Amino acid sequence: MKPFETMHGMTFYCGVVALLFAIDFHTAFGREVEVQSVILRLINEAEVPAQQAGVLTAVDVHEGQQVAKGALLAQVNDQVARTAERTAEIELEAARHKADNDVSLRYASKAHEVAKAELQRSKESNKRSPKSVSQSQIDVEQLTVDKNGLGYEQAEFDITLEQFQVLLHEQQLEAARLQITQRQLRAPFAGTVVEVYVRAAEWVEPGEQVLRMVAIDRLKAEGFVPAEQVGTQLAGSPVRLAPYAGDQFQSSTTDDEISGKVVFVSPEMDPITKQVRIWAEIDNTDRRLRPGQRVQMWVKTSAPDVP
Repeated sequence: MKPFETMHGMTFYCGVVALLFAIDFHTAFGREVEVQSVILRLINEAEVPAQQAGVLTAVDVHEGQQVAKGALLAQVNDQVARTAERTAEIELEAARHKADNDVSLRYASKAHEVAKAELQRSKESNKRSPKSVSQSQIDVEQLTVDKNGLGYEQAEFDITLEQFQVLLHEQQLEAARLQITQRQLRAPFAGTVVEVYVRAAEWVEPGEQVLRMVAIDRLKAEGFVPAEQVGTQLAGSPVRLAPYAGDQFQSSTTDDEISGKVVFVSPEMDPITKQVRIWAEIDNTDRRLRPGQRVQMWVKTSAPDVP
């Protein structure tokens, strides 16, 4: 009976240790909710389109190439757009010179001063010698003063209009440069080119897809949780993942465990399965995971699992 008692004692001891470990684990991390049918999906992907019609003069990337955000991917012929840009630059420079030219304003000011001085001399002459200058002459000189005063105001108004012309030509130059930019296909984010649909020397139309890009440094682990296990604080909770290897999931307690955070909890419940869709954002800068891969995932909630 001693071997049996020894074995029975060991079994009891192991059971106690396992229970204590489970209690300690749940006290530290709280209750864990297992997520069902978890698939890794892309967060950043894009079909990069042509924005302007024309012939592709260059396709500077190939499938599998890593590109930085803003990198030039392809180029549509922009000769006409660059000519328009140069024309807009010349017109803007001319408008600026014209707006800065105050010759007409200075001339109007000087003419106004001379006319006022001449009128003043005529009035003083009449004071010294009455009727030495006829009233009609004085009226003409007064009209000249008024006319030159209005000329000065007109010159100021013309300069203001020229300044508006400068603004107009600046906008035209910006529009011309935008036409150049729209003929450059640039990477919307850092990632990998996975498909190239057209080649150099081919014609493209606005909206036509030229290539496809993906980024796998961050992935979405999407799955389903029973509705009764979805608490109000589930969003933002940490998660841990175990990749699926062959016919079985890898152990969830190895050093290879992957962590992330719940980003989205659907407000809707599937009426048939009674489940709620959730997804967590996973850091994949080491590129261990691939979109489309099956994984097992647990959400660590803040509430302890008290029996």
